[in-house]
Amino acid sequence: MDITRENTDALNAVVKVDIIADDYQPKVDKILVDYRKKADIPGFRKGHVPMGMIKKQYEKSVMIDEVNKLLQDSLNKYLTEEKIEILGNPIPKSQENFTWDTKNFSFEFELGLVPQIEVNLTSKKKITQYVINADDSLIDKEVENLQSRYGKMSAVDIINENTNVTGTFVNEEKEIENKSTINLSDIKGKTNLKKFVGSKVGDVIELKTKSLFSDDSKLMGALGLSNEEVEGLNIKVLFTIEETTEIELADLDQELFDKLFTDGSVKSVTELRNKIKEDAEKQFLQQADQQLLNSVTEFLIDNTSFDLPSEFLQKWLATAGEKQLTPEEAAEEYNKSEKGLRYQLIQEKILKENDIKLDYEELKEYAKGFIRTQMAQFGNMNPEDAELDDIANRILGNQEEAKKLQDQLMSQKLMTFYKEKMTFKTKKVTYEGFVKEVYK
Repeated sequence: MDITRENTDALNAVVKVDIIADDYQPKVDKILVDYRKKADIPGFRKGHVPMGMIKKQYEKSVMIDEVNKLLQDSLNKYLTEEKIEILGNPIPKSQENFTWDTKNFSFEFELGLVPQIEVNLTSKKKITQYVINADDSLIDKEVENLQSRYGKMSAVDIINENTNVTGTFVNEEKEIENKSTINLSDIKGKTNLKKFVGSKVGDVIELKTKSLFSDDSKLMGALGLSNEEVEGLNIKVLFTIEETTEIELADLDQELFDKLFTDGSVKSVTELRNKIKEDAEKQFLQQADQQLLNSVTEFLIDNTSFDLPSEFLQKWLATAGEKQLTPEEAAEEYNKSEKGLRYQLIQEKILKENDIKLDYEELKEYAKGFIRTQMAQFGNMNPEDAELDDIANRILGNQEEAKKLQDQLMSQKLMTFYKEKMTFKTKKVTYEGFVKEVYK
C-alpha cells in the first residue's frame, strides 16, 4: 500500500491511497475459511462446502468490506503520523471508471487544511471590563422581595397597584377560558392598570391582549396559550375578577433573619443589606465575566485574520449530515457557522500555545463544587465526599452533561488567562446601567 499527498494550495490537499491485492487478500482468505467452517448449505456437510462455491458467493462482498476498512484505517493512521491538521473529514473524490472487478485500487480524498493563525491579544481600543455594584435601590427591592416572600397573604376588598388578582379570561371566538392569577406589577401601561385599580370581586373588565403584559410569557400563562398562539395576538378578552389578595410584608426582625440565614450570621438590617450586596455582587461578577468573555471573543474574531478552505467546507457540509444539502443550502449553513469555526480555531491555537488544558480529576473537582452548591440550596450544607464522588461520576458519565461542565470550566480558564494577558478599561456601573449598556 502506498499513500501520497499533494498540496493544492495552503488550505487544500489531495491524498492518494493505492491498495494492492497483497494488502487485503490474506484477511479475505481467512474470513472465507471461517465462512466455510460455518456454512450450512443443502447437499453439503457443514464445513465441507467447496471453497470455490464459498468464493463465488462471498468473496467480492468480503473483499469490498476489507478494502474499505483498510482504506479508512490507513488514512486515519497517515493523518495522525504525518500530523496533518484538517477541518471536517476527508471527502472521497469520485472516479468515473472505478470498478470493484479488479485486484488493485486507487482512491483519492480531498482535505481541508487548518490555516496558520497568529493571535495578537493587544488592542489599541481597550475592551471594557464592567464592575457591577449593587446600589441602594437594588438592595431596597431585594429586601422588599424577601419581606414579601415571607409575608402573610390576606384578602382585600378594593384593588390597588400592589394587588394579586385571580380571575378568568374569556374570548368565545378563540375558545379561550382560562383561570389565572396575575400581579398588577406585570400589567403594562397606565390605561390597562386604571381598569383594575378600584375594581372588586365580581367585576368584569374588558381588555385588549396587545401590550397587556410586560412580556409574552406572562400573556401565555394568563390565557393558557402557546408561544406561537400569543405571537402578534390582538383580541379583546373579558376578565372576571374572582379573588383579590395582598401580601402583608414580614417585619425586618430576628425571626426573619434566622429564616433567611439559619447559621445566625445576620442580626440587623445593616448586616442583612450587606449580605444582599455581597451575594448580588458575586452573581454580577459572573455576568460581567461572561460579558467580558463575549467581548474578547468578538475582538479576537474581528482582529485575527486568516483564510479558510471555504469551498471544501461547503462541499463537506453538503454531505456531512443525515440529509444531503444543495449547494445553496450548504453555502447558507457555512455562512452561519463560519464565525463560530473561526473562534474555535483561535481558541485551539491559544490553548495549545499556552498549554491550557484540563484533566479528568480537575473536571471532577469542578463538578463536585457545582453539586455542593446545588445541595446547599436544598439545606444539605455538608455532604459526604463519597456522596459527591458518586454523583460527580454519574454526571460525568453522561456525555452531554460532561461536555457542558467541560465547556464551563474551560471558559473560566480562558477568562483567567485573558485577564492576565490583556489590558482592559474598567468601568463601574450599577446593574441597571450594565443592562442598559450591554443589552441596549
